[in-house]
Amino acid sequence: MLSDITLGQFFPGTSILHRLDPRIKIIIAIIYIVGIFLADSISGFLLITAFTLTLIFISKISFKTIAKGMKPLLYIIIFTVIVNIFWSKGDHLLLEIGFIHIYAEGLLIALLVTLRIAALLTGTSLILTYTTSPTALTDGIEKLLSPLKYLHVPVHDFAMMMTIALRFVPTLIEETDRIMNAQRARGVDFSHGSIINRAKALIPVLIPLFLSAVRRAGDLATAMECRCYHGGDGRTRMNNTKPVFADYAVLTIFVMFCVLVVLAGNYFPIYQAVQL
Repeated sequence: MLSDITLGQFFPGTSILHRLDPRIKIIIAIIYIVGIFLADSISGFLLITAFTLTLIFISKISFKTIAKGMKPLLYIIIFTVIVNIFWSKGDHLLLEIGFIHIYAEGLLIALLVTLRIAALLTGTSLILTYTTSPTALTDGIEKLLSPLKYLHVPVHDFAMMMTIALRFVPTLIEETDRIMNAQRARGVDFSHGSIINRAKALIPVLIPLFLSAVRRAGDLATAMECRCYHGGDGRTRMNNTKPVFADYAVLTIFVMFCVLVVLAGNYFPIYQAVQL
C-alpha cells in the first residue's frame, strides 16, 4: 500500500502539461478546484469527468499510475459513501430496515462526492506534481507570491519549504516501508490484532522515521550551505520561464471549463435526476 502512494512524485515527459509555465499551472489548478466545488448538477459532474479523462490522455501518464495513486484514499472514499448513503435525507425512500433509511438522493450524492474526490485528486496531481519538477514548482510559487515581498514576507523561503516538503513525501514513504519490513523481520505484526495493538506496533516505526527525517533535513541543509545556496534577491536561474501563447490558451480553456460547469447546473440539477 505504501509503495502505491504517488503524492509528490514527478514523472518526466514532453506533453503539453509538462511544457506549461509553472505559474500558469498553479493558476489553472486553482480554477480547476473551484470548478469542481461549484458543480451541483449531473451534467456538471459529467463535464468534470470528461475533462479529467482528457487531462489524463494529454499528460501521457498511464491510467494504472493514476489508479495506484487513488488506492490510499480508498478507505476515505468508502467512509464518505457510507456517511452520505445513511445520513442523507430526501423524498424518495428506497429501503427501510428499522432505523436505517436509504434514499435515492443519498445514493446519488454519494456517487457525486466520490467523483468529486477522485477528480480533485487526479486533476490537481496531473496539473502540478506529476508534470512539474520541484524546482519549477518552487519558482512558480515564488513568482506568483512575489508581490508579498513588499510586505516583508519571506516568499522564497515559504515556496522552498512547500516544495521540499512535497518532494520528501515519496522519500519518507520509502523509508517507512523499509522500517516496517525490518520490524516484520523481527516478528512484529502490523495487520492483525485490535486497533490499539496495531497502533502500538507503529510506535517502533514512527520513532526511527522521525529521526531519519531530522537527519535527512540536516544533511540537506548542510549540502545547500556547502554549495553557497541563497534564495530571494540576487539568485540567478539557468532557465527563466516566460508564458507563451500556449499557456494563455490553456488558461482560457480552464476558465471556460469553470464557466460551463456553473452553467450546467441550470439545465440538469441533481433533484431532477432523482425524479427521473
